[in-house]
Amino acid sequence: MPSFDTVSEANMEEVKNAVVQSNKVITNRFDLKGTSAKVELKDKEREIIIYGDSEFHLEQIIIEVTQTMGKRKVDVRFLDMGKVEKIGGDKVKQVIKVKNGIETEDAKKIVKAIKESKMKLQASIQGDAVRVQGAKRDDLQAAMVLLRKEIKDLPLEFNNFRD
Repeated sequence: MPSFDTVSEANMEEVKNAVVQSNKVITNRFDLKGTSAKVELKDKEREIIIYGDSEFHLEQIIIEVTQTMGKRKVDVRFLDMGKVEKIGGDKVKQVIKVKNGIETEDAKKIVKAIKESKMKLQASIQGDAVRVQGAKRDDLQAAMVLLRKEIKDLPLEFNNFRD
């Protein structure tokens, strides 16, 4: 029976490259020279930590990071912005989590969208992914189009397509 998996995973290599490139740009920017502005990536926690001397600097760094990720084809919907924290004096930091996988609520939305479409398909939640099965390949391709149209708040990818 033909099937595919619906997933939401950021390309961590490109995220890492975007952080390195953003750091290079930030160290050379005239308005950020001589400040404590920098971007760090903690691989294991999937977190990007941004440091700056003021909230204005943080905003400028976030703009630079998101633009760089866009150039590197990393969807900015993967980024979950945290709160701005003071770390002493005027210095501030912000933690940005890189989302990985489809949360249960979002997976339920995907399953519901497929069931409401009245297509002859079955959707099941498989951990961080949603597997969609059907008798016809055309129905599966129509389901991909439907999910891209209906679920706009998640960067969805479709892999593991089996015929």
